[in-house]
Amino acid sequence: MVFMKLFIKKLLLALSAIFVVGFWQMYFSERPELAIDPATLAGDGSLINYCEMPILNSQGKLAMDIPKGNTPGCAYDHFPLPVLSDCTEPLVNGADDIRGLWIGVEGKVGHVERVEQCGARTVITSSGVIHDGGPNSTAGETSNDTEGSVLFVIGNKEYCGRTSASMEWNNNVLEFDVFGFGPTVVRRYLRGDQLVWEYVDGSVTSMNRICQLPAEEITPKPRGPRYRLF
Repeated sequence: MVFMKLFIKKLLLALSAIFVVGFWQMYFSERPELAIDPATLAGDGSLINYCEMPILNSQGKLAMDIPKGNTPGCAYDHFPLPVLSDCTEPLVNGADDIRGLWIGVEGKVGHVERVEQCGARTVITSSGVIHDGGPNSTAGETSNDTEGSVLFVIGNKEYCGRTSASMEWNNNVLEFDVFGFGPTVVRRYLRGDQLVWEYVDGSVTSMNRICQLPAEEITPKPRGPRYRLF
């Protein structure tokens, strides 16, 4: 009995330590370096016709020639320009062309996201965040970014969780694996003319293609409970 109590006590202490370390890493560790081109963030991505996609004919830049895109702080303040607008590298084998602007019509109705592709690289821009996976000129191939949902605020500083995932095509399905080696948490794929987004929470969202960013999506809506601590 004494041994069992001691074992449980040590187990609880170990689990508590893991939780504290994980929480610190997610919310208090150094933020990812902002590698994205400042001109991309400063530009207005709402003015673009997203039904006119760049031609991937190898006449422009390769994916690895362009700096990595990521989120400034916990969210961008307006919908930015495309990260891969100058890239014309053909898509890798096994990749479907899911480029464009999409809006949810089933599941997360009204969800809007922009998908960019070039070579083996994919950039998802939506709801204040920019997730970029694949070869680039400034950082690793997995996304190293923030989730965007603000858990708490200390002073004037917002704290949102960090994320990291690979984006790789598997039989025409774009899979997002945690840290590049963990479980698959997100899947995107074409079903007819729709883009399907499966999330780890079990939700399935079907999206239709649109050409113009809705006005209400230019400025992202604040997300998260935003508990003010001090």
